[in-house]
Amino acid sequence: MPDQDRISARAASTGASASAAHDGTSTLFVGDNNLVLRATRFGDQDAPVVLLLHGGGQTRHAWADTGRALAAAGYCAIALDARGHGNSDWCPQGDYSARALISDLRAILESLPCTPYIVGASMGGLTAMLTLGEHPELACRGLVLVDVAPRLERDGVRRIIEFMRRHRDGFDSLEQVRDAVAAYNPARKAPQDAQGLRKNLREDSSGRLHWHWDPAFLDHAVIPEGDEGMFGQARLNRAARRLSLPVLLIRGYHSDVLSDQGARELMALMPQAHYLVLEQAGHMVAGDRNSIFTSAVQRFLYDLESNNAAPLSSPSKQGVTL
Repeated sequence: MPDQDRISARAASTGASASAAHDGTSTLFVGDNNLVLRATRFGDQDAPVVLLLHGGGQTRHAWADTGRALAAAGYCAIALDARGHGNSDWCPQGDYSARALISDLRAILESLPCTPYIVGASMGGLTAMLTLGEHPELACRGLVLVDVAPRLERDGVRRIIEFMRRHRDGFDSLEQVRDAVAAYNPARKAPQDAQGLRKNLREDSSGRLHWHWDPAFLDHAVIPEGDEGMFGQARLNRAARRLSLPVLLIRGYHSDVLSDQGARELMALMPQAHYLVLEQAGHMVAGDRNSIFTSAVQRFLYDLESNNAAPLSSPSKQGVTL
C-alpha cells in the first residue's frame, strides 16, 4: 500500500480529524521526586502512542510539526518537556543527571495506559537507550534514535555546549535570538518572522529573553572524554547490547555530533537495528528536514504494525541515504 494510502487508512481507522491533527492538548506527568513534567498531546488519546523526547536545551515545541503529522496519520503523539526545560518544573536541587532523566522516563512509561513507541533526539535518545536497556521490565513497541549513539564526536558536543553557555545572560530582542541561531546553524534558513522563536524563550523581570531551560542543566552537560560524560559511553554500550526491540537510527549526513563510524559501531551492538541517513541535515535532523524525517518515522511505525520483517523496506546496517 502506498504511504499516503496507509496514512489515510490509519487516520480513518482511529477517527483522526484535521482538528485533532493540528490542535495539541496540554497534559502533564509526574516525574522523579514529584517534579511536574509538561507535555502536548497531538491526536486521539486512544490511538497508538508515540512519545517524543527532545534534546538538551530544546523544548517540546521542537516536535510540533512531527506531532501534528503523526496525529494526522492516526497516532497519539506526546511531546514532552524534559525536567528543567520548557514548562516543566526546574529541579530545586539542580539534578539533571542521567539518573534523574531515567527516573522521569520510567515514571512516564509506567503511567501510560498502553505500550508506546519512543522517538528520542540527542539527550532524549540517550535517556531512552539507557532506560530501556537497564530496565527490561519497561515495554516499548519500537525506538527511533535521532542522531545519537554511545560514541559522540567531542568537537560537535563542545560546539553545542559552548553555544548554550555563550548566551547565559540572555538577549535584548527576538532578532538577537534569530541571529544567534543562524550563526550556530547557518545551513538552515533563518525565519523572516522571529516571533516563532518566542515559544522557546522565557522573559525575566527586566524584559531580557533567555532560553527556556534551567541554567543549572549545564552543570551536567559535559564534553565526552573517554567514558566521562553525562551518560557514559561504556554504560550506553552495555544498554544498547541489551535492547531487543526494533530500533531505527536516523543520522544527519552533515552532523558533527554523530559520525558514520559512531553510527556503525552502534549497529554492531544491535543486530535488529536499521540505519538511515538524511542528506542536507545536521544534528538537528527533525528541524533541518522535518517532512522527510517524519515520513521515515511513519514508515517505520507502519512496518512494525504490519509485522514487516524489514522496516522501511530497505534501510539496513549499511545505511540508506534519503
